[in-house]
Amino acid sequence: MDHDDRPVGRVLSRREMLKLLGTVSAAGAVVLVGCGPDETPTQAATSAPAQSGATTAPTQAAANPTEAAASTEASGSLPTCVVKPEMTEGPYFVDEKLNRSDIRSDPSDGSVSEGVPFQLVFRVSKIDMTVCSPLAGAVVDVWHCDALGVYSDVQDPSFNTQGKKFLRGYQETDASGTATFLTIYPGWYQGRTVHIHFKIRTDPNSDAGQEFTSQLFFEDSFSDQVFTQQPYASKGQRNTLNANDGIFGNGGDQLTLQPTPSGDGYIAVFDIGLQMI
Repeated sequence: MDHDDRPVGRVLSRREMLKLLGTVSAAGAVVLVGCGPDETPTQAATSAPAQSGATTAPTQAAANPTEAAASTEASGSLPTCVVKPEMTEGPYFVDEKLNRSDIRSDPSDGSVSEGVPFQLVFRVSKIDMTVCSPLAGAVVDVWHCDALGVYSDVQDPSFNTQGKKFLRGYQETDASGTATFLTIYPGWYQGRTVHIHFKIRTDPNSDAGQEFTSQLFFEDSFSDQVFTQQPYASKGQRNTLNANDGIFGNGGDQLTLQPTPSGDGYIAVFDIGLQMI
């Protein structure tokens, strides 16, 4: 558990991005946001004003449907698409087939994971040629450790939670491409910075379905603020920050959430698109 699988995927070069996404001639909108003559793809992606998604090769890409929805309504232009990195699945994906929005509870005994409430909203788009539009019916899985760094339904050298199903679940995206989860802010464990795992599948029961897997991150200063509270504080000082997490170093700065206060917790929106083939 101290070592996730090695990172996979990469950020595409500017030339590859142009080849993949091209430009939208009919609407006159360029689908590569913020790419000036001297900017790299990473600069272009991080300069986009809203959260973006991820990709690993010219068969997948990320979009910014939140911004796109507003700009499309105002000007009639097409949504914007930005390429980002896919990441390792890591521990511990279990296909529990738990269709639920609130993933805090354990169905086996009704117990609820303690921690700061955190609402995570996915907005999923599909990219057909150069057109981005909401992707309905996609299965979005989310799983992460609890406030003390423990995953459910696995046997690990430091714990055995087999049969437990807390902090796991999936939602299907609605007509607007949205899937919403209510969870807690994740804790940490040795060797990893704070993160949330997610997987998006267009058709889990078919070989023709597409699959995308990655991880979401948080600013260290934000996590430090949350971890002053219980039960996080009882675990002590974490030993891995974003800067020395090998998986975060493979593009985590492009997958970092920006939570905002909501009730007694926080909310964050993550926008991602899949290149449909």
